[in-house]
Amino acid sequence: MKPTLRAHVPVRAARTPTPTAAAAVVATVLTSDGLLHVLWSTGTTWPAHDATSLSYAVLGIAAPFTPPVLLPLATLLFTGAALVTGRVRLGRTHRLGRLLQAGTVAVACGTAVRGVVGIAWACGLRTGLDSGAGDTFHWLNLALYTPLCLVLTAAALRVAAGEEAPTRDR
Repeated sequence: MKPTLRAHVPVRAARTPTPTAAAAVVATVLTSDGLLHVLWSTGTTWPAHDATSLSYAVLGIAAPFTPPVLLPLATLLFTGAALVTGRVRLGRTHRLGRLLQAGTVAVACGTAVRGVVGIAWACGLRTGLDSGAGDTFHWLNLALYTPLCLVLTAAALRVAAGEEAPTRDR
C-alpha cells in the first residue's frame, strides 16, 4: 500500500476575547444605546411610528419617552461604558482601580439581571409587561435584547477578571 500524504492543517484552539476586545464590545453597545436614548429624548421615535409603539417595542410597557426619563438613563449608559473602558485601560492597581472594578462588576450585574429577566419573559412569564405590548417586544427580547445582555455580561466579567494594565504614571 502506498502511504497517503496528508496536508498538515493546524488546529486552532478556542480563544477567549482579550479584556480589551471585551471592553470594546461593552463600550460600543452601551454608548450606542446611550446615543439612542439621547435621540429619543429629542422627541424622535425612530424606528417606531409613535412614542407608544416605541415604548412597547423597547420596554414591553407604556412608559414616557421624555427627557427627564431618558437623559439619566443615557448618562448611566455612558458612565458604564466609561467605567469598563477605564478598567481595561488603567487596571485595578490604578488609584481609581477599585472604582473602575466596581463599576465594571456593576455593569456585569445589571446586564445579567436583564438577561435573566429576559429569559423568564422568553419562557412565557409576563410579569411586568403590558398585555397591549403585542408580539414585537417578545420577539425583540428573544432575538436581540436578552442575547445581547448575556453577551455583555460575559464581556464585562472578562474585563473584570482580566490581567492588570501595563504600569502607567498614576
